[in-house]
Amino acid sequence: MSAQHIYDTAPLGALIRYSNGEPQPPARFKRKVRAWEHFNGVGRLTQKQPGSAGRHYVLPASITLHVGSYGENGCIVLELSRSFHVGSDLTFTVAELPPVGAARVVTSWQEVDELRHLARDVAAAEAWLREHQYSNARIEVCISDTGEFAPAMGAAA
Repeated sequence: MSAQHIYDTAPLGALIRYSNGEPQPPARFKRKVRAWEHFNGVGRLTQKQPGSAGRHYVLPASITLHVGSYGENGCIVLELSRSFHVGSDLTFTVAELPPVGAARVVTSWQEVDELRHLARDVAAAEAWLREHQYSNARIEVCISDTGEFAPAMGAAA
């Protein structure tokens, strides 16, 4: 699939695999493996940014994947995300959709939604939101195995 297809159809919270189609080099070639990992990986879809145009520029639509969090003892020091424009040459596939009953914490800014957290259920999402306190956050619950979400009833955002 293309990045455009992911942009059009995948829900926020889906696990997306991206690849350039090259086979992974043997582990003994550390630099080649690192270079291969730059173009081949998996991440959680956190944002779909629509394209925009200004007087002197044109930005294509893009998707953003959360590929990792780094830290220790419960303290995250670095969160790594990758953005891909919809015309990317890489191949994208939906590796996993959020399960039915999963709850996502979403914020909006300038009419663009961003996934902040994907929890196993509404209670876990509410607990996470109390601890992290995002303004204008809302909780949505996965209502089907195709990744459809609906606002959580009675969720304290």
